[in-house]
Amino acid sequence: MMRKLKICIFCASSKVSMLMNQNLLLVPDASELTQALRRLQGHSLAVYKEDVELLQFSLNLEFLEAEFFLWSANGYGLDVTAPQLVMGGPPPIGGQKANLDFVTHNIINEFANQEIGHIRAIFYTVGGFPRPFMDISAQNFAKFFDEAFGYKLEPPFDPYRDSLSYMLSCYVLPYVGLNGYVGANPFINGYKSKRVLAGLLGPEAGQDAVCRTYLYERAAEIVFPYPYTVAEFTARISELRNRLGMCGIKDEGLFVPPRLGAENRTTSNILSTDYFSLSYPRTPAEILRIVYDTGNEHVPGGFFPAGANGKIARDFLKQPWNKEKTH
Repeated sequence: MMRKLKICIFCASSKVSMLMNQNLLLVPDASELTQALRRLQGHSLAVYKEDVELLQFSLNLEFLEAEFFLWSANGYGLDVTAPQLVMGGPPPIGGQKANLDFVTHNIINEFANQEIGHIRAIFYTVGGFPRPFMDISAQNFAKFFDEAFGYKLEPPFDPYRDSLSYMLSCYVLPYVGLNGYVGANPFINGYKSKRVLAGLLGPEAGQDAVCRTYLYERAAEIVFPYPYTVAEFTARISELRNRLGMCGIKDEGLFVPPRLGAENRTTSNILSTDYFSLSYPRTPAEILRIVYDTGNEHVPGGFFPAGANGKIARDFLKQPWNKEKTH
């Protein structure tokens, strides 16, 4: 075995030397070589134990997005479209068909079916759990938007009212899932797990980009019947998520001061990224603080009135919490 391994290493290093002499930028980095060696030695696994908990945690956001998109586009959810995936979990409350124009409906319907695929991919890779109890009602979104503005909007914000209102509500969700996958990436080890995570991150980032582009094109438009522009709505929502997440700036609206813009040169902010224009990461605890709308991963509420599912989320519910950190 050692003789074979030495031969493989020699062949690999010879190939690297040849590529370097040809001035080709195809040299694998140290981590890639390490992973290749681990596979040769039989130490690499498709899925590690730690991968299971992290990938299963993401099912909570995938279930939430799937139900919200399905109900909004079609007037029904997973119980009709993919009943085998809910595993007996309770249906969400408050879902309804949104008043969407043709283009927006097509976008959201595609998003909905993508989310079904995401749930399947996670189930096939690491298994799953029953759909958690979720609140996707207009009243729940209205509460979130009231908190974003610091007072009760009149009339209450209704995500199902029209296409613009709906896309503003979509601004709330896919981005949080994107943050979660970026945050989980360094802790995923299995080669199959990594492939699935990368495959999930791409569409989540794409969905967020579609939502932000849609809103960016309408940034100066007043959101009837409120005296605020689309850009102001995005800024308020991002500020709220930063407050709830309690880990500094990891969320930005459509316009930012130059110090937060790309290379400190732009105030336009069609994508929310950090100093190096990389996506912001969030931990499971930060994500729960946001989707619970309590600022505390130990106190359920918001989109998950009974708490999220999976070992990570349920373990937080068993731990003691500091009442002073909740709303």
